[in-house]
Amino acid sequence: MGRLICAPQFRSCTRGRFIRSDYILNKPSLKIGQQRRFFRNTPVAAGQVLQFKLSDIGEGITEVTVKEWYVKEGDTVSQFDSICEVQSDKASVTITSRYDGVISKLYYNVDDTAIVGKPLVDIETEAVKVGALEEDVLEAPAVSHDEHTHQEIKGQKTMATPAVRRLAMENNIKLSEVVGTGRDGRILKEDILNYLSKQTGAILPLSPTPEIVPPPPQARTAPLQQKDKTLPVAKPAVTKPVFTGKDRTEPLKGFHKAMVKTMSAALKIPHFGYCDEIDLTQLAQLREELKSMAESRGVRLSYMPFFIKAASLGLLHYPILNASLDDSCQNITYKASHNIGLAMDTQQGLIVPNVKNVQMLSIFDIAAELNRLQTLGATGQLGTNELTGGTFTISNIGSIGGTYAKPVILPPEVAIGALGKIQALPRFNAKGEVVKAHIMNVSWSADHRIIDGATMSRFSNLWKSYLENPASMLMDLK
Repeated sequence: MGRLICAPQFRSCTRGRFIRSDYILNKPSLKIGQQRRFFRNTPVAAGQVLQFKLSDIGEGITEVTVKEWYVKEGDTVSQFDSICEVQSDKASVTITSRYDGVISKLYYNVDDTAIVGKPLVDIETEAVKVGALEEDVLEAPAVSHDEHTHQEIKGQKTMATPAVRRLAMENNIKLSEVVGTGRDGRILKEDILNYLSKQTGAILPLSPTPEIVPPPPQARTAPLQQKDKTLPVAKPAVTKPVFTGKDRTEPLKGFHKAMVKTMSAALKIPHFGYCDEIDLTQLAQLREELKSMAESRGVRLSYMPFFIKAASLGLLHYPILNASLDDSCQNITYKASHNIGLAMDTQQGLIVPNVKNVQMLSIFDIAAELNRLQTLGATGQLGTNELTGGTFTISNIGSIGGTYAKPVILPPEVAIGALGKIQALPRFNAKGEVVKAHIMNVSWSADHRIIDGATMSRFSNLWKSYLENPASMLMDLK
């Protein structure tokens, strides 16, 4: 061995053992020339390239569209740095790095379709922490069996990706106390969430039957400064139309693709329509009185929180409107949570985020949550949690224009309402006098397989009574 020290094929030395890049000479159980490569839980030497693969986003999503790259080839990244933003047919997701290193290759361009489980980028890194996924390693030098065993035993109880470690750290969970269900005992995100669920009983997105608990209190925004009394409202950008004179064909992607799937399923539902007129004069006066109070807390108060809360109070009396019907039309599931969705028109298309557990929220809480959802929607940052789990939907088509509509039910929900624009119109008061009134029209659609016209009408009348006499809501508020 002494004469082999200077041999060119021996390029590295580890703990006194000289290792050839493709051979292991110091193991009696191996013959000269036999290759051995250990990927699992093995530190990688400097200059190694890792394939960063697109992880499973959940919700059965198999492909996404790359909307924006935050890095380019040659950029240096650290763990948890944003790499790109991708959009599925359900949500936009920001992908973050699991490694420290240099981006050596981007596999997709903007607007390309990326496949879950396929490489997204290559990262050249100096060292990979114990617990790096074995399938992420493109190439690695052989190491001694002693080193491999030491690292494997050392990390046996804490094998987890950086994202999982971060989740555990944020919730003050010791990884040594969590039982991993992944390959070779690896701790997965589901293991952390299940552990946290057992400790706190909190609602978790991966739990099949979550309990109803009050949502975490919204952080109260500091009072606005005098000069900021009027909250800014995002205005849609107006672009100059361009006539090309050529036909253009492009594939359906993202939310447009989701709309095709959802509306195709909705065509199987027999829709029952019901329309009515609502006098919002008293509500307009109440909102005007409360606007300054809400703005002092940093929240813009629109009519929508009142509409949503009134709908929730109505659903308590008519729970069949907050239900779902199984595919075989044999069972009805009455939803305990009132997760009321609000249809939004965005640059990405029609999206319907929902406010969770409205039955447990105040009108101010609903307003604060709507402000948050509208901000995320305007910037294309709504996640899967905001876009899934809805049980009842309201579409505010009146914010664009129009009085009546024919809304389409979003399966598996069974009812939806469309609100027209609020207009100042002449109406007769109780004394027969012509007065100025704030009038809004509402259009309901219900699944006629399980909801009859009388039920829809009674719900609408109750919802209408809450809005026309806002004080009556105090009788049922909790």
